[in-house]
Parts: sequence; C-alpha cells; structure tokens
Amino acid sequence: MPTLRFPGARTDTTLLTQALADARVRPGARVLDLGTGSGPAAAAREGAAEVVAIERCRRAVLSARLNGSLRRLPVRAFRGDPAGRGRLGRFDVVLANPPYVPGPDGRRYLDPLCARARDLLARQGTLLMLHSSLCDPAATLTELRRQRLRAGVVARQLVPFNPVLHGQKRYLERAGLIEPGQDFEEVLVIRADRSGCAA
Repeated sequence: MPTLRFPGARTDTTLLTQALADARVRPGARVLDLGTGSGPAAAAREGAAEVVAIERCRRAVLSARLNGSLRRLPVRAFRGDPAGRGRLGRFDVVLANPPYVPGPDGRRYLDPLCARARDLLARQGTLLMLHSSLCDPAATLTELRRQRLRAGVVARQLVPFNPVLHGQKRYLERAGLIEPGQDFEEVLVIRADRSGCAA
C-alpha cells in the first residue's frame, strides 16, 4: 500500500468548525453542541445568541464552562447524553461529534441521534455531524432522509488513526473495514436540513 501523506491535515474539530462557517449561522441563532469537548467557542464566535453544550465527560464540561466564561461567550455546558436524548428543545443549528468505536456497538450514539434529529431542529434548522467512514455513513444518510431531512456529505478529510482506532486495527482488518496495514480513516461532515414546514 502506498504511503499517504496528509498535507495540512485538519483535526475533526477543525473540519466541523469550517462546515459551521460555511453554513453561515444567522445572528441570534440557538445552537446545540453535542459532544462539545473543551468548548464550542466557534459556534458563539459565529454569532449564536445561545450555545447549549452537552458532554458526557465531567472534566470537559468544566473546561467548556471555563472557556466560555473567559471568552465572554453565551455558552451553557452540561453533562449529558451525546446522542441528544432528553428534553432539550429545538435549535437552529445542531453540531454533533458523537463518540464511536467501530464494531458491534459503533453506532450506539449515531442511531439514536439520527432517529431524533428532526425533533432537535427548529424550522430551517441545520444539523452538522462529524462521522467516520468506518461507521457506515450510508446508514446515517438513509435514516436522516427517512426523518424527512435533506442530508448529504459536505466535507471530508483523510486523517491518521487516533490511539483508539490504532487499538482496533486487527478488528477493522478482520471485518474488512480497512486494508491490511491501513492507519488512516476518512472523516466526514454530514449536513442535514429541515424544511420550513411546521410538522
């Protein structure tokens, strides 16, 4: 297998941030950031009036709160479910970086998020979801469209395996998800838009 190079390779977070900029968040938008990591500063900088950040890691929640406070951004961070389950309301923009490990339960968070994506979006709302090529993006697109959302891939980037995926290489090879010796994946941003109808 030829050696692949990643000139100017971006992290998955950078890829999502660029997709957010391309989506042009309207001033005053209400944003939900699922799997926010250390803080959704980009969403607030894009002009959102409110950012609700959800993260399952307690330390990440504290970091997101601190980062929002230091930058005087309208961020409220909570510990919760990265699949967006619970009473959260509707949002103009939903950013999602759901955790996954390819395998039998690799869609543990993806499937429930897809199933309720429409309920999280306000009219004309947009979902931007980070997704690995190793976790069946076709299934995600099919389910989002079944929810009557317009869905497609808007960005993609080859990135080297992170430590978790390095630990899964034997499984991924046996499952036929990667070629022998492969140490990269393609990270996608999937966009789904809700039409202006009220239902």
